[in-house]
Amino acid sequence: MRFEFKPLRLVPSQTVPAMARTDATRGVWKAPAGLEATITGARELAVKMTDGENGRLNPLGLNCLRTFPVTGHVVWGSRTLDGADVLASEWKYIPVRRVALYIEESLFRGTQWVVFEPNDEPTWAQIRLNLGAFMQNLFRQGAFQGQSPREAYFVKCDKETTTQDDINRGVVNIVVGFAPLKPAEFVVIKIQQIAGQVAA
Repeated sequence: MRFEFKPLRLVPSQTVPAMARTDATRGVWKAPAGLEATITGARELAVKMTDGENGRLNPLGLNCLRTFPVTGHVVWGSRTLDGADVLASEWKYIPVRRVALYIEESLFRGTQWVVFEPNDEPTWAQIRLNLGAFMQNLFRQGAFQGQSPREAYFVKCDKETTTQDDINRGVVNIVVGFAPLKPAEFVVIKIQQIAGQVAA
């Protein structure tokens, strides 16, 4: 049996919130922040935040709204409620948490056909094939770190993940791992001047 994963596609629009627009144009693995994450319908922001103020608030896990001359009002942060640097949470960033939730829900829905199938190697092989194809598609779209699928994700479903005791209880265990992309919050540019050297 084969299941086809069909991700939800949204049509970008000025009236759609920044997160939905980012999902539609870039994917849930892209931070819904930055110059493309414009805030529509707002005339002005109550506080005009500076780079320095933003730089102090961001490590505390606070996402800021900023105004830039050409772009206008934008979302300028992509932290979750666990996003403070001192918490050191693996769920620090919104896109990391959202892609994990997206994968979890998609794989759960995409494996419903397994119910009442024989809990054996042929079924496990089909699970690995189906889930591997889904993860490969995300990899091709740029959802993970890594230059190759081996570096980016894995799908494991075999006699190591599902023991005889699991089989006796009617349980199949699937383990999926991935290397999430993380936003580049700060861009550091180093400039060096070379004095006294003349090109020959």
